[in-house]
Amino acid sequence: MLSYRHAFHAGNFADVLKHVVLLEILDYLAQKEKPFCVIDTHAGAGKYALDGDFALKTHEFETGISQLWQRDDLPPSVANYVNLQKRFNANGQFKHYAGSPLLIKQLLRVKDKLHLFELHSTEVGLLKITMKQDKRVQIEHADGLKNSLGLLPPVERRGLVLIDPSYEMKSDYSDVVKTLIQMHKRFATGTYALWYPVIERGRTEALEAALKKSGIPNIALFELGINTDNSGRGMNASGMIIINPPWNLAATMKNVLPWLAKILGENGAGSFRVETLAAEK
Repeated sequence: MLSYRHAFHAGNFADVLKHVVLLEILDYLAQKEKPFCVIDTHAGAGKYALDGDFALKTHEFETGISQLWQRDDLPPSVANYVNLQKRFNANGQFKHYAGSPLLIKQLLRVKDKLHLFELHSTEVGLLKITMKQDKRVQIEHADGLKNSLGLLPPVERRGLVLIDPSYEMKSDYSDVVKTLIQMHKRFATGTYALWYPVIERGRTEALEAALKKSGIPNIALFELGINTDNSGRGMNASGMIIINPPWNLAATMKNVLPWLAKILGENGAGSFRVETLAAEK
């Protein structure tokens, strides 16, 4: 939705989950010498000021990254995520949060490609400044759900599509499923990472059911909650649904999610899910 600004939510517990999973997938893709392509359908501004007006209005980063920043007992995948964020904060100061585009850029190799889509005119302007000029990166001021289809299958024949809309429009829940079905038909071997919020559990359950009925195989779900479900209190959980996940991702998240639920959960109400929505064929 054109009014959505991720700066209000940067670094929250949902970003922690999304970016830990994202980095695990990118690390797996980079294990082979062959180049890969990444498509981010809702790129945002790419980098956010945690001492800026937007972030300080909500303080959502206090539910996530700020609780991890100075810990020395982080699981390896969480430590990797926090250390990467520290690259953008000089002298240990905690003022900036790198969004998905900037994190992905750090892990691109010479021949890898990154395609970024952003519909919000202000956000796309900030994104271009953040990403600077890089021949590996293409930025489009367009609807990522619609326009990214034309990039599939990528020339590299290896890659990841990250989909994380705001879900401010109820139609987003059904639109992402329709888009994933179309994408999978064009690029069945690609990895797809769909982020979702848990605001009203019924919508999330409908999303899961639709993906189960889609016929797409090899779908995993990883969810992190910091409080009990309550439709009147905003987002208390979020998750990542991964099509064609790396073979070791489930084992990694089975170790990471209980730890995150314990550390980030409010008053002991943290929770997690690691499930298979569709088996491999």
